[in-house]
Order: sequence, then structure tokens, then C-alpha cells
Amino acid sequence: MKIVSSSDWRDAIAFDAPVLVADVVPGEPTRCVGCGAEGELFDRSELWAVKHRHPKHHGGFVRFYCAAHKPEPAPAPPAPIELKKVRASTPRAERRVAGPKPVAPSDRPLRTMCPDCFVEVSAGGDCGMCGAQVV
Repeated sequence: MKIVSSSDWRDAIAFDAPVLVADVVPGEPTRCVGCGAEGELFDRSELWAVKHRHPKHHGGFVRFYCAAHKPEPAPAPPAPIELKKVRASTPRAERRVAGPKPVAPSDRPLRTMCPDCFVEVSAGGDCGMCGAQVV
């Protein structure tokens, strides 16, 4: 079973871009999140809806703001770096990152095995299966 979020009016709003609430969802007067629960009720034509990003929910969340508390629109993201130009200026040998080389099975140290259980023995020499002392 695949669980997906339902589609509603919040999906039509762009992230971090203020939009008049009356344009996206009609309804009764409501409060500004910045003014708090004790604040006055505003008509929806006086409130701004802003969709914020959420770290755990890809759809984000929407808050309503009055003109005094309306956040500024988010700045445009920086232009992407063209990787082809960066890579072309660097020689191919310098770009490779040398990691640790795998050790061949013949080069690995021999480990002590229990002659009865055929399991590897701990560093103290005790078999974890039968408890025998193996030297």
C-alpha cells in the first residue's frame, strides 16, 4: 500500500511567495499568525498566505499574515555552476580520488577458528558457541 498526500488548495501556492488569501481559498475572516490568537480578525482580502518549506513534509505548510507581519519574498536561488568548464581545466589524473585498495583474501591475516564449531574465536581465545579455550 502506498500512502500519498491528498491534493488541495495549498499545492497551488509557490513556496515563499506571498499570495492574497482571498485569491486561493475563500472563507470567513481569520487571524494573522504574527498577531497571535488574541489578535483581531482580518478579512481574507487583507491577509497574505505564504507557503513555507518543512524539513520532514515535502508539501510544506501555509501561514496567513497581515500586511504588518508579511515576510519578504525569498531571494532567487544562485545560478548553477557549469561543471564542464571546471572539469575541462583540471587534468584527468588529478580529478581521480585515490581510495584504499581492497585487500586480497590471500593477504589477510589468518584468524583463529574453533575446531569444533568452525566459527571465529574472539581475541581472548574463547569460542562464542561452545566456550572452549582455543590457543
